[in-house]
Amino acid sequence: MSLIPPAHLEIKGVCVRVGAQSLVHEISLDVPPGSFVGLLGPNGAGKSTLLRTIYRARCPDAGQVLLDGVDPWTRPARWGAQCVGAVLQDMPADFPLSVRDVIAMGRAPHQSAYAAENAHDRAQIDAAMALLELGPYADRLFATLSGGERQRVLLGRALVQQPRLLVLDEPTNHLDLRHQVAFLTLVRQIGVTVIAALHDLTLAAMVCDRLALMDQGRIVAEGVPDDVLTPKRIAQVYGLETVIQRHPTRGTLVILPA
Repeated sequence: MSLIPPAHLEIKGVCVRVGAQSLVHEISLDVPPGSFVGLLGPNGAGKSTLLRTIYRARCPDAGQVLLDGVDPWTRPARWGAQCVGAVLQDMPADFPLSVRDVIAMGRAPHQSAYAAENAHDRAQIDAAMALLELGPYADRLFATLSGGERQRVLLGRALVQQPRLLVLDEPTNHLDLRHQVAFLTLVRQIGVTVIAALHDLTLAAMVCDRLALMDQGRIVAEGVPDDVLTPKRIAQVYGLETVIQRHPTRGTLVILPA
């Protein structure tokens, strides 16, 4: 399926506050076009809050999010929906929509009001379903799918938006090990710019070009996996002693509890 060239994401001094509490504090991060950057950190570190400022769910209280030099918050919501696709942790499923209907929703930002699907829309939807092996599920109700199957459908919905940036918020929570690897490997192969909040450190080290480790609303380490995931730093952030080994065939980091 056709995708628009990947975007350059820049996060500059972003702060998010609720009352006197800072959920995200002066975060700056550069995500080059076509790269896969993972956000790591314990629960409550601010990962999801930071991601919300990127896909226009929460305006930052200070700082900027720039997509190819443009602040999405200065443009209409439709512009943001055309540029940024998001796959979140959970989505309500109590609605009578088929798998194909849910994926087709991703075409809405590119359609005029009340417009019917055209040939290009259908081609994008069919291509996404083929890529994600969802053809046999086309007429199944979304509500009847397993958690892992729903995540694949939601990825399909994001892909037919033809985004330049894909935001993933803990997208593998409902997936078994095989489908975790398959999901993230597929996302990586698509070629779009990706920023993803992940919990599995070993999986993040395997699929991400760079990592940003967050703690208490700040980035405490950023760089390639080998530089970020050290026993000392993991102990400081997660409060867990670990042993780090190398995958016997991939050579990537494997993080184990001590």
